[in-house]
Amino acid sequence: QLVESGGGLVQPGDALRLTCAASLLDDYAIGWFRQAPGKEREAVSCIRSGGEMENYADSVKGRFTMSRDNAKNTVWLQMNSLKPEDTAVYYCAAAFVCSDYADIYDYWGQGTQVTVSS
Repeated sequence: QLVESGGGLVQPGDALRLTCAASLLDDYAIGWFRQAPGKEREAVSCIRSGGEMENYADSVKGRFTMSRDNAKNTVWLQMNSLKPEDTAVYYCAAAFVCSDYADIYDYWGQGTQVTVSS
């Protein structure tokens, strides 16, 4: 089971850190996806079990980073310089490998809402 937290309402330019917590996380790659109203789900980024990160969404490169602490079974998505177009429900998901293909992920969280608005 994955549990996301840390979403909320922020202003453009603000930062937010999302947390994905789960038991036995260290063997899995963790991906972050997001889905805005009326849009398809979008892969944001992924972090491998060893800590290497893959970025998928060009719009977040240079602004979003991932990190993990396997001892704490926790993965973070640090989001800086947030823009209104980052508004979406953000989901973390677990798989054995990183991919921008959502179907390979075996476990999903319930999602956390991020709203960027002035």
